[in-house]
Amino acid sequence: MSSASVLRSRHGGEIEGSTPLRSRRGDLQFSDVNATPTRRRLLYVDEQGMPIRSGAGGGDAVHPLSDAATYSGGPTSDLPDGPRRLIWGTNVSVEESTQAFNKFLREFKRRYRMRMDGEFVAPGEGDELVYVEMLKQLRDLGTSNLNLDVQNLKSFPPTKRFYHQLHAYPQEIIPIMDTCVKDTMLEMLEEAGAGEAEYEACLERIYKARPFNLEKTVNMRDLNPADIDKVISVKGLVIRVTSIIPDMNKAFFRCHVCGHTVTVEIDRGKIAEPTVCPREVCKTPNSMQIVHNRSDFSDKQVIKLQETPDSVPDGQTPHSVSLCCYDELCDVAKAGDRVEVTGIFRSVPVRVNPRQRSIKSLFKTYVDVLHIQKVDSRRMGQDTSTLEEELAGQVASDIDEVRKLTDEEVEKIKAIAGRYDVYELLSRSLAPSIWEMEDVKKGVLLQLFGGTNKTFEKGGAPRYRGDINILLCGDPSTSKSQLLQYVHKIAPRGVYTSGKGSSAVGLTAYVTRDPETRQLVLESGALVLSDGGVCCIDEFDKMNEATRSVLHEVMEQQTVSIAKAGIITTLNARTSLLASANPIGSKYNPNLPVPANIDLPPTLLSRFDLVYLVLDRVDEAHDRRLARHMLGMYLEDGLENASGNLEIIPIEQLTAYISYARQNVHPKLTEEAGEELVKAYVDLRKLGEDVRAAERRITATTRQLESMIRLSEAHAKMRLSEEVTVDDVHEAVRLIRSAIKESATDPITGRIDMDLLGGISNSERRRKGDMKNAIISLLDDMARGAGGARYNDVLKRLQEQSTGITIASGEFADACRSLETEGLIRVSGEGARRAIRKISGF
Repeated sequence: MSSASVLRSRHGGEIEGSTPLRSRRGDLQFSDVNATPTRRRLLYVDEQGMPIRSGAGGGDAVHPLSDAATYSGGPTSDLPDGPRRLIWGTNVSVEESTQAFNKFLREFKRRYRMRMDGEFVAPGEGDELVYVEMLKQLRDLGTSNLNLDVQNLKSFPPTKRFYHQLHAYPQEIIPIMDTCVKDTMLEMLEEAGAGEAEYEACLERIYKARPFNLEKTVNMRDLNPADIDKVISVKGLVIRVTSIIPDMNKAFFRCHVCGHTVTVEIDRGKIAEPTVCPREVCKTPNSMQIVHNRSDFSDKQVIKLQETPDSVPDGQTPHSVSLCCYDELCDVAKAGDRVEVTGIFRSVPVRVNPRQRSIKSLFKTYVDVLHIQKVDSRRMGQDTSTLEEELAGQVASDIDEVRKLTDEEVEKIKAIAGRYDVYELLSRSLAPSIWEMEDVKKGVLLQLFGGTNKTFEKGGAPRYRGDINILLCGDPSTSKSQLLQYVHKIAPRGVYTSGKGSSAVGLTAYVTRDPETRQLVLESGALVLSDGGVCCIDEFDKMNEATRSVLHEVMEQQTVSIAKAGIITTLNARTSLLASANPIGSKYNPNLPVPANIDLPPTLLSRFDLVYLVLDRVDEAHDRRLARHMLGMYLEDGLENASGNLEIIPIEQLTAYISYARQNVHPKLTEEAGEELVKAYVDLRKLGEDVRAAERRITATTRQLESMIRLSEAHAKMRLSEEVTVDDVHEAVRLIRSAIKESATDPITGRIDMDLLGGISNSERRRKGDMKNAIISLLDDMARGAGGARYNDVLKRLQEQSTGITIASGEFADACRSLETEGLIRVSGEGARRAIRKISGF
């Protein structure tokens, strides 16, 4: 039994209980069973409601085990003379607290809060009854949870004292609040003349007040024993969510001798099993058996909350805390969410041995959750087309994903969207400390907006991705990692990781043993935690082959398939990928294609929508401007001086703009834009045409067409337009062309060749074919009988014939191996005696 139910009478010291509830969060339950409270506190409160120590304020503390009054010298009450119910160990009156909260629900107006926040209150402004309207809304929707901003309690004069009582004694005050909400709702139904059926439904429903918005958020590493059994608020990142666990509230026992039944309430997680049948005519010992299907259970879920990376002190590892959610709060938070949790900090004993009653001196702590709010004002919101089902559930649960935009902010966003230079303004405001790189910033900006996720019921894949993947490749010290860090700070549900410090299971999912149940469970990796956001991977080229192999499915199908330790499942990884890679040898060689410069397989490289080459070229004028920009950041004005006279918008406003567009704008292609996309795709394919059919090159694939569609949708979303126009397509084609021109230009011919992203250009492939034909011809001339020709002589003759083109010995060896694999020649011997012989019949 919880101390929430223990109320001591002012005369006589008898323990009284209130009306029992069928269900209550955690240990907050009323009970009719007399018991000793878990913690006997001798804390008093003063006139302002602030807790004071025993003996303070002129009162003499009395031990709670005595039959004397719980307090003396406390504040007098306006109630009639008679027994006065107090919370155990305090001088807090239940009647006074009930009256104050009832008055708050009936009479609180918005102007009280406006006055406390320092806002100007005009005559007649803010006179609406806030919680009367909220209770009417609860009645209309048929819900039972009242989200209560505790700052409103503080701003209302009659409940200032009640606010401090809630913070100090939540186990006792919150059930009082629940009772008041239900009583007020019943009174409102009587006043409205509701029918008997509606009144009975309200009488059966259990109403719960869920307080949030405490004055101070506590850091996880600052939680200490002084916070136990008090209301706290913590922020963090959800890293693990268990499945829903049935938690027993009432146990149903039946005597197997006489059939007598009895219901026992759970007291702090313990079942008080009757040792003897309570029926007078039976009294059989050890005859009571529990009946599980007649017992009362509630939903329970355990969440592991960890400090966010930006709040961890230098050189420290992140702390974590366990959360226990009950009933409606189950499945509200998912792995990867950044949440603010309001709850009661609790401690429970730990047994030395599960089979023994002895306990350890160290207690285990957890947070009994009262309210969960997903909020991070500096991060963007999620695209509703990506997480449609999850957001629908959040609307039903009244859970905020990000802070609500006011009407003034929406007007500012629409004013920015109406500017002719909105594209340049937003790209300038993205990482303003990084100089130039305009096209790269524009591509990353469109990645943050994202395309529209589409689902076609008839044929094809069940879902087409709208997320854009970008690879930044180039020389060191070109601000690639800095751009990734900036995107990570504002992206929703983003995870930042490094290639060398990541494993295959760390990116996708790994199997571990649950510390509570000792069962094998699946833990989410970086890509799954980034579902609905942007995953930033630095040092992409330094990943090992096993780690990179898991990205093929994620980047195209956006799922992670798992089949290990008896767990077979498919997890969603609907994330945009922003990666950076350094070239082999730390310097990019413009005479080699991209796959030869970076250690990436061509199949993975082709899955990126945009591949940007960020090169460090030597140019005196360019270097001078860059040096002045960097020096300007170190002067007094800082970033404003570095950015010159160009206008930029703050990061909060940029975040709000992108968040508003992702949540509210879902553009669709028009017929004109579709025709322009077809024309642009055909034009890109025409770049590969040549006079000779043998020189036909592939300059665009269907993946480039899909990339153009996604980029044009993102550009329309950036303008807050519901339609994709021809101008959006033109900008998408320009970005694609600029990226292809840099990454897929053949260094030998100077022409665009998409085969370069596959590792070998068309000209290189033709050159290797010509070399193999030349080797066969030379063998026909040089071979005498079946003796063949010496290896070095063939190489020398081939080099003499190839005027203007240098043939390396490695290329000649590759050609010989290819011919040997095809069965045309045979290479035998070693060193100077090595010979090549043509196989007869060819």
